[in-house]
Amino acid sequence: MSKIIDGLYYSESHEFVKVEGDFGYVGITDYAQHELGNVVYVDMPEVDDEVEAGEDFGAVESVKAASDLVSPVSGTVVEVNEALEDEPGLINKDAFENWIIKVELSDKSELDGLMDAAAYKAFINE
Repeated sequence: MSKIIDGLYYSESHEFVKVEGDFGYVGITDYAQHELGNVVYVDMPEVDDEVEAGEDFGAVESVKAASDLVSPVSGTVVEVNEALEDEPGLINKDAFENWIIKVELSDKSELDGLMDAAAYKAFINE
């Protein structure tokens, strides 16, 4: 059973956003990391890059497949999780703790278009 955390926002492409003030931590969900298998590489944008909701911002590669990362929100990348450069498998250990990028949100209303935990649980169980 995949772990789903209340209070986060979820996209249909299996990214999550954890909002703290004007910032959002974006990563892939526990469900996504289970589907991918052992993550061997994470392609991340640079600090100060702009991301757009619905647009690719990188990729996660596993032994089974590569998957584009689709940003659930728009904004400016203020931090990348550098630990993933050396140890991408951290995503498999705890996908929610090991976010990929931290974004300064440019339009918080975009969060209204994402799923809450209950909706995401229903979505992955369809």
